[in-house]
Amino acid sequence: MSGIPWETVTLTTLSRDRTIFPKLLAEARDIAMRGQEGKLVIHTPWGIEWKPFGLPRRKRPLKSVVLGSGIAEAVEKDVSAFLQRRQWYADRGIPYRRGYLLHGPPGSGKSSFIQALAGSLSYDICVLNLSERGLADDKLIHLLSNIPERSFVLIEDIDAAFNKRVQTSEDGYQSSVTFSGFLNALDGVASGEERIIFMTTNHPERLDPALIRPGRVDLSLLIGDASSSQAKRLFIQFYGRGEEEPSGWEEIQEDELTALGNSIERLVEEEMQAGGKVSMAALQGLFIRSSAREAADGLRSLFKEQRTLKP
Repeated sequence: MSGIPWETVTLTTLSRDRTIFPKLLAEARDIAMRGQEGKLVIHTPWGIEWKPFGLPRRKRPLKSVVLGSGIAEAVEKDVSAFLQRRQWYADRGIPYRRGYLLHGPPGSGKSSFIQALAGSLSYDICVLNLSERGLADDKLIHLLSNIPERSFVLIEDIDAAFNKRVQTSEDGYQSSVTFSGFLNALDGVASGEERIIFMTTNHPERLDPALIRPGRVDLSLLIGDASSSQAKRLFIQFYGRGEEEPSGWEEIQEDELTALGNSIERLVEEEMQAGGKVSMAALQGLFIRSSAREAADGLRSLFKEQRTLKP
């Protein structure tokens, strides 16, 4: 993760005293770092280099993403262990890189978790779209070999990256990245090191075995629809009393909150036993627009609506 710059600025002075330059640059760096302190920076490709996309964003607390039991802890532990074993990899001649595949239905929290994990480790995210117009194998290898320091690479919907492309008279081919070129960028002779890549997909069955073999994907985890325990945990997290709540916030005593959470848990469990399911995104949307006491009725209505929409 060398972060080699592709744009330079040359400073000159008529004085013999050049000590002002280190002081000026140090102050500029301090100001820039303060602007990003406690925030997450998203990078996207701009030609053959990475550039920040938009303003730095507030870090999302890792605990705000409610996954199945032990999943978040397993990924965080694996990433932390990898970051502490640089010398171990070097001593054994193993390329220092790690790949993760998070798969599951839409709205299960895959991308949200990656964003929260990056924030908790004070990492940034480089979002890579393999279907981006003008991206070719050589540019891809260059981008993956020059990732900004302390950054994850995020490739979403990897299963859709190599679908058959149709040429249009206006735009031509959107991307000329080949599957073999992508594999070489991941771990070929010209591939870079010091790299952590996260890939997500809703359809793991569509992925070529060559892509998900060990060395390219070192840890693969299912991030599924909401379980009954997840629904309860998300409910408690939403409606529990925080340090700062807006005026007019519906304050609920802990005993009542627990009872309401148990009710949500039972409703989701009953729906699962009947063959139904609900995504974490759907639950979050419901809790945002409902009060704690209205959430159970809202959940019943949501399940009823989902049954109606089933073919």
